[in-house]
Amino acid sequence: MWIYVVIGIIILIIIYAIILYNSFIKLNNKVTEAFSTMDIYLKKRWDLIPNIVETVKGYAKHEKDTLKEIVDLRNNAYNEMSDEEKIKTNEQLSSKINKIMALAEAYPDLKSNENFKDLSNQLTKVEDDIANSRKYYNGVVRTFNNKVEMFPNNIFARLFGYKSKAMFEASENERKNIKVEL
Repeated sequence: MWIYVVIGIIILIIIYAIILYNSFIKLNNKVTEAFSTMDIYLKKRWDLIPNIVETVKGYAKHEKDTLKEIVDLRNNAYNEMSDEEKIKTNEQLSSKINKIMALAEAYPDLKSNENFKDLSNQLTKVEDDIANSRKYYNGVVRTFNNKVEMFPNNIFARLFGYKSKAMFEASENERKNIKVEL
């Protein structure tokens, strides 16, 4: 009699593990999809940066440090970065780009330059797309992390090799107001 109970419990655990494994796969694929969507917008911004930097260079020669930092970040091979490196580098770029956009306010000639206006509009649209894709990505990661971290799923997650994923968060610099001093 006890043997049937034990066999029944083992069968239930196996069924639960199979269902849980499939849900881990499904959520992991959603996280990958969400990151890929966000990655498209990050790459768009990545490709816009050299044009913006070149346009600003002519107007803000004494802002060389900020421009150099952006160029240095941009010179990394984007396609060779891991997801975590992409997140970190793009957090740093966001901070630097905000400085450049604030500089435009201080240089009326730059602000009225058609090339800069066009690039600025493109960048604004891409930044909006990035913000929306970050929200989606973070929502999917939250759901995945809840599944991976909650008991008893966390036991199976470890057995299946699943770990919590990093959220795309605003850096400390992004949270601060940008102060432009001339």
